[in-house]
Amino acid sequence: MRVPRVPGRKFAPWILALETVMMMREHWGRLPVDDRRELARILRKSQGRYTNVNADERRELFRIVRQLDLITAGRKLMPMHGGVRKRHR
Repeated sequence: MRVPRVPGRKFAPWILALETVMMMREHWGRLPVDDRRELARILRKSQGRYTNVNADERRELFRIVRQLDLITAGRKLMPMHGGVRKRHR
């Protein structure tokens, strides 16, 4: 498996994993307690399968996940905190 080069620091898989966990913990902490409980309940019920939850639970799941702002979290985890930039032509 080829690992992407991270500028400015020596790559260590555990550092990347730690940064990911810290980032997700920060975003998880922004959710209201009731939403955290509901998200955990729906995920347990689904057992990782989208079809194990009804339409109302899916809507609730998507509503809560949007609050996690995963796109911003992903951008923060990319090298140099900006990641891929558009090329100017």
